[in-house]
Order: sequence, then structure tokens, then C-alpha cells
Amino acid sequence: MKLSVITRAAVLEALAEFDRLGRDAFLETYGYDPARRYVLVHEGARYDSKAVVGVAHKYAAGRALEAREFSGGIATVGRLLERLGFEVVVDADDPAARIVARVEALRVASTKDGPARHQPILLLWAMGRARHRLPRLVPWSEARAELTGLLRAHGLPGSRPRPDYPFLALHGTHLWELRSSGEPPRAHGDAALLRWLDEHDPQGGLTGWAYEAVAGSRRVRDAAVAALAGRFFGGADVSALLADVRLGGDGGGRARDAGEEYRRLVAVVEEGERRGDDTRTSKRSPGESPARSRAAREAVLIRSGGRCENPRCGGQPADVTVDGRPILEVDHIDDRAGWGRDHPVLMAALCPNCHAVKTRGRSGPELREALRAEARERHGVWAELAPGVWLSADLI
Repeated sequence: MKLSVITRAAVLEALAEFDRLGRDAFLETYGYDPARRYVLVHEGARYDSKAVVGVAHKYAAGRALEAREFSGGIATVGRLLERLGFEVVVDADDPAARIVARVEALRVASTKDGPARHQPILLLWAMGRARHRLPRLVPWSEARAELTGLLRAHGLPGSRPRPDYPFLALHGTHLWELRSSGEPPRAHGDAALLRWLDEHDPQGGLTGWAYEAVAGSRRVRDAAVAALAGRFFGGADVSALLADVRLGGDGGGRARDAGEEYRRLVAVVEEGERRGDDTRTSKRSPGESPARSRAAREAVLIRSGGRCENPRCGGQPADVTVDGRPILEVDHIDDRAGWGRDHPVLMAALCPNCHAVKTRGRSGPELREALRAEARERHGVWAELAPGVWLSADLI
């Protein structure tokens, strides 16, 4: 038995089976106990890491492994899944601990003046955007000048203020997302990186879960800033840098209030589902039109912060009406008219243009799947799932 035969495709097959069966049936079918410590996180959902690897062996080599045949520790299962591009976390219910662990795992160059600061500066820049709910993903062509200025002002003495390397190197850290029409190159070399970035103009920024965690909690922001400052700035005063990246003078009361209201509204939605409200038809519409939950709609609008939730929105994601209200339409990922789930985990707030693309556009199916992942990640952070609560195909 060799775990090395397991591929990323085999793990994805196992995750799909997990979703089809649901967690309890998956573990019972293959004889695995629930994960005690290490959890695989994929697109906002959490999975028992050892069980997934054991079942992935079936898709790679024809036979599922029994639990007694291999260790489920970080040195075996964890290392394999990380090598295949998946995220394995300890204490997945605490986003602050999750971000700090990712900061500690960053690999940066060492210099005579200390660890290079390029990657942490880009992360702080992205966290500042999250705090103010600016668009999560930013095209390289728009970010380049601002990032160059930040690196020039706050990088190590003598370092080159070039953001191209960290913009690419952060991809794959589970903190940074890079979206492009082409396969990103490995972050080494020199002129080739700039050529690729200028040619493809990818969008970069925090991953969905990291963005929502930072945006919604001062505690998470404080923990992330402390981890980055402590590891990469060696006790230096970072107040000027924090001001430049929009993290100066932090305050989180409003975000905490919004989080509490979001969770209250989600509880209302889920209580309605238990009563069967989601299977009723609307009295206001002719025929068999499914009823829609006002609480679900209000929750999504709170979560959006008044901005289009399409991370690739190319219009005016923060535009408002003449009286200052957001121009947003709350839409179901799976059409409600076809009885798609009426729950914030499968809903998104969209500007009129993105709503039209999803509904009638040629790229609508692709956008629908991007929004499905985005809504899952955002909801997972805002709901602050308690231990033992798992997303599965029964709910999503």
C-alpha cells in the first residue's frame, strides 16, 4: 500500500462521493471515525482528511484503504494533501488560528536584513481592502502601481520594489487567489514573470474565506497583523505601513453586530426549513412558484456589505442609488423557480450586470459555479460554524 499513488483527481472523486453520501454515511460505509484534529477544507466545506485519503485510494488504485492500514497524521495524510494542493487545518472553526497558521507557513527569501517583506506587504494590502470591503480580486494592471509604491516605502533596505514575484508566489498558500485565463508560471526568474502578468493581467487577492474572516472580525485582523508583524518586521514600527494599507485605527464593532444579525437571520431560515416553509408556494404568484424567505434575502445583503459578491465583477460593484442604497439583486445560485435552495449558503448579492450575465449570459454557467464556491466560503465564515456542524450535499 502506497499513498503516493493517490492523485488530486482521485481526492476530488472522494470529495464528490462524500458530498453525495453525506458525512455520516460516508464514514460508516468505509469504517472511519470522525476526524479528531486534522480537517481538509475545500471550497468552504470541511471533510475528514484520513477518510477522504482512504477512499481516494479506491479511485487511484481500485481499492479503498481501511483505517488501520495507515496513519492519519499531519506527516502522512496532511503532507500528501498539501502536496496535491489541498488545505489541511487544525481547529478549522477558528479563522484567526487558521490565518496565523498560514502566515507561519509562508516561505520567503532570507536576506542579511531579515526575511523578505514582499509577500507580507501584499497580504496586508489585501487585508486592508477586506476591512473596507473593497473588491476582493484586483487586476494586476490596476494593483501594480500601488503595490510598487508600498514595497518601495516599506520593503527591506536595498530590496527591489517589484510586486510581480509575490503576486504569483502567494498563489497556492490558501490565503491568496489568482484568477487567469492561462496557467500561472512558477514564481522564479525575472523578466518572464512580468511578461506573463502583463500579457494575462490576472486578478489577485485574498481567498474568499480569508477575505470574509478579515472583513468581519477585528480579532481576526489583529491576530493576522500581529503574526505578520512579528515574523517579518522584527519589532519595527509598522504603524505607517498599516495606515498606507488602510488598516490604521482599526475598529470592529459594526462588523460584529452585522455578524450577529447574519447568524440570527440564518437561524430563522433554517427553522423555517425544519417546518417545511421552503417547500411552500407563494400566494402572491400564480401557479406553483416557490415561496422566498425574506430573512434569507436580508442575510445575504448584510453579508455583501453593499457590494456585488461576484469576485470578478467588472462593473460598479459598490454603486448606489441616489438615496444611497446599494444597487444589488439577491439571486439564488440554483434558480428558485426550479426549487433551488432558499438559503444564504446558495445565494448571492449581484449588481444588475452580473445578475444578467448569470441569468442570460453566455458565460452564465461558469459564473454560476464561481458564485457557488464564493457563497459557500462567505457563508462558512459569517456563520462561524460550531464544532460538529458540517456542510454536505444534504444541505448544499
